[in-house]
Amino acid sequence: MHALPPSDSTPAALGQQLEQPLLEVESCLNLLGDALLRRDTQAIEQHAARLHQALAVAITSFSEAARSGAVPAHLRHRLVQAGGRVAAQRESLARATAALDRAIDVLMPGEANGLYSALGKNERKSLGGASIQA
Repeated sequence: MHALPPSDSTPAALGQQLEQPLLEVESCLNLLGDALLRRDTQAIEQHAARLHQALAVAITSFSEAARSGAVPAHLRHRLVQAGGRVAAQRESLARATAALDRAIDVLMPGEANGLYSALGKNERKSLGGASIQA
């Protein structure tokens, strides 16, 4: 992880140190968003992994800066916006996954659920008694 050097504690120097990991997170979010729009699974995996690493570095950097109470407000706001974008992309991906699962269920139904088979017979299992056939 990238630790903030203790020697440069001026607000301007700290802002510059926090800017770089935040720019990396924002860049990863943009690349991941583009990959999601293109439905490029390989790029999605690559950019999601890179985003995960960038977020870890940014959170560590911002946490260290927050302990000293020196996180500039505009950078804190940008980090919150990036967090919102991550949540929105996660929600979008969850919806796409649910839609895909529903489509697969329609195309490839599971076990019989007590309805008629292709031969017209009821496929329900008898519950211990004799079944009546007409």
